[in-house]
Amino acid sequence: MRKKKNRRRFREESLDYHSQFPSGKIQISPTKKYSSQRDLSLAYSPGVAEPCKEIARSSNEVYKYTSKGNLVAVITNGTAVLGLGDIGALASKPVMEGKALLFKIFSGIDVFDIEIDESDPEKFIDAVKAISPTFGGINLEDIKAPEAFEIERRLKSELNIPVMHDDQHGTAIISGAALINSINYVGKNIHEIKMVVNGAGAAAISCTRTYKQLGVNPNNILMFDSKGLLHTSRKDLNEEKKEFAVNTYSIQKLEQAIQNADVFIGLSVGGVLTKKMLKSMAKDPIVFAMANPDPEIDYNLAVKIRPDVIIATGRSDYPNQVNNVLGFPYIFRGALDVHASIINDEMKLAAIHAIASLAKEPVPEQVNVVYNKKNIFFGKEYIIPKPFDNRLITRVAPAVAKAAMDSGVARNPILDWKIYKEKLLDRMGYESKILRMIQNRARTNPKKVVFCNGVEYEILKSVQILNEEGIVSHPIVLGNEHKIKRLINENNLDVELKIIDPEKEKNKKKIENYAKILWKRRNRKGLTLYDAKIRMRTPDHFGAMMVDQGEADAVITGYSRSFSLSLRPMLEVIGRAESVQKIAGMMILLTKRGPLFLADTAVITDPTSEELARIALMASYVVKAFNIEPHIAMLSFQNFSSGSKTSYKVSQTVAFLHKKYPDLIVDGELQPDFALNEFLLASKFPFSKLVKKRANIFIFPNLESGNLTYKFIRGLGNVQTIGPVMLGMRKPAHVMQMQSSIEEIVNLATLSVIDAQIRKN
Repeated sequence: MRKKKNRRRFREESLDYHSQFPSGKIQISPTKKYSSQRDLSLAYSPGVAEPCKEIARSSNEVYKYTSKGNLVAVITNGTAVLGLGDIGALASKPVMEGKALLFKIFSGIDVFDIEIDESDPEKFIDAVKAISPTFGGINLEDIKAPEAFEIERRLKSELNIPVMHDDQHGTAIISGAALINSINYVGKNIHEIKMVVNGAGAAAISCTRTYKQLGVNPNNILMFDSKGLLHTSRKDLNEEKKEFAVNTYSIQKLEQAIQNADVFIGLSVGGVLTKKMLKSMAKDPIVFAMANPDPEIDYNLAVKIRPDVIIATGRSDYPNQVNNVLGFPYIFRGALDVHASIINDEMKLAAIHAIASLAKEPVPEQVNVVYNKKNIFFGKEYIIPKPFDNRLITRVAPAVAKAAMDSGVARNPILDWKIYKEKLLDRMGYESKILRMIQNRARTNPKKVVFCNGVEYEILKSVQILNEEGIVSHPIVLGNEHKIKRLINENNLDVELKIIDPEKEKNKKKIENYAKILWKRRNRKGLTLYDAKIRMRTPDHFGAMMVDQGEADAVITGYSRSFSLSLRPMLEVIGRAESVQKIAGMMILLTKRGPLFLADTAVITDPTSEELARIALMASYVVKAFNIEPHIAMLSFQNFSSGSKTSYKVSQTVAFLHKKYPDLIVDGELQPDFALNEFLLASKFPFSKLVKKRANIFIFPNLESGNLTYKFIRGLGNVQTIGPVMLGMRKPAHVMQMQSSIEEIVNLATLSVIDAQIRKN
């Protein structure tokens, strides 16, 4: 019953997600200025005539003057959609928009999704050919077999831009990398292994063709479709299946074929690989159970039955996820950047070997941090890279581009690979990537978080999201139990949480215990035991004490009251860390240039020079925890001028940090526009330590400037924010801004989980 309710709720949220204004998931954004009449005259008539003339004279100039070189069409007819089958072109549009989103966020490629209402292969091909001049590449998607094979073959031969059917080749490329690494790890010979493939659709056939190219002996492959083994006496096989038909009659069933097999490839249905079958496989079996959402065999079950197994699935909650996003964004990126005329086998094999090679290299600490692992290393649980490995774009795209050049299909060869890799990183949309990384890291080790403002809908909805995403475990909300339950029922929330009402009589004993603890700490600061009991009946004091006593890992408050009023109970109960003289507040802005850290935006009104230095050091500590090198700009309204009290204070801070921490990248006093613009800074102040270093931490000279700046940016509404993050607290306690959005609450709670993870480690 609960599963049905969860599915129904997820359905409603999905529909709401897609229908929020503006509808859908993608939009067109201008890349040039358009504010003045002159801008418009350059963008359109009469200025647009000039690039048109250049392209008419030389067709290759289209890449110079238009977006063609960074534009891919994701095209389908909706005949084989994402486990939904033949739902038609129109119904497939949300899926194609989703693919467009992945292209953009992982490789910076722009996409038009094109849904063609045509099932006739010849007419479909004609339609794609007619619109192809618009695009630099074409990604075919969700087209049923066997038509998909002919459509891709024809378009590749008749167009002069890269064409790839990702359903076929994406899985083939990622699983191909996993295969050669698995075989290498167990020490077997790829030419000698016995392979069983269950499934004979477009993906399975393309995968198996790729495995043959990698060295698997065709005579050692047995392939099954829904009717059984593909063998030469069958009359119902299409041309693609005939390629894998074997001349044997001794084997008819999967359980016979699997005996002593080295590799099982599943692209079929969940649960088809039984315990008995797995037990009958050869030593060190390799199992790719890639059916979604339910693999051919459960990962945990397989490992329990055969501890020597290497298993990969299509699921993100198990090791070794065969995820197409490891491939297609970077393959098209490399192909587009050299203006390739085709995506050929050489380019696909280059991608396979680049992905496989990356998994054997030492994993950067950033990847360990994201997945909350001490040390990810090449082995049975890590045979392919993780999707959040930032190195993928700088390894796979260049490998594909080089293969295109070496095989003679590149029309725009890359001359400087170092500059090319820098440009690849510049294309990335960091604002969403860093948030995904934070969320992914948090859910690897969820924590118990207590929310003080439980009688607010926004808090309860946030808790539901955090719980469903696996970011918070056993959430606790504080407040009037009757009001909280009424809110849950009125808003049809299905959320697992614990409600504690500090006002209720049943919590009297706990209140008294908490009050005694607080009284002993603060009785020499004027606090009576009676006052301590009164305070412990408030959610803020109660929630803070739960964290103080280890009954929760982090506390979140601030939704209903001003920041200062909400912060005071946190300081009274939890207090500062031993080495900290004053706490501070830091906001994180998620921008296209990466995360920006602003401090102090919340606590210290007019920090001294020494306090500014401490704020900078505390902020740098947090930034390092995300494996980001701190580049600190000490802000002022003047550049390198001590002509005012504020500027002098900042210059003294910088002088101290330069002397005491010579390896710390910090400079000032700087105006924000210079700190943000590395080229402007280099032209005017080439001596600055921040030249050629993008500033990511911005320390404001006083609370007014920091808070006003943050509030102004927040008010614009086009930058995601996290915070304020409290710097210097003894235990994880964070105070949100009043009336924070659900998104802001979720983000801050996610960061509080990571805060707890870091402290525990």
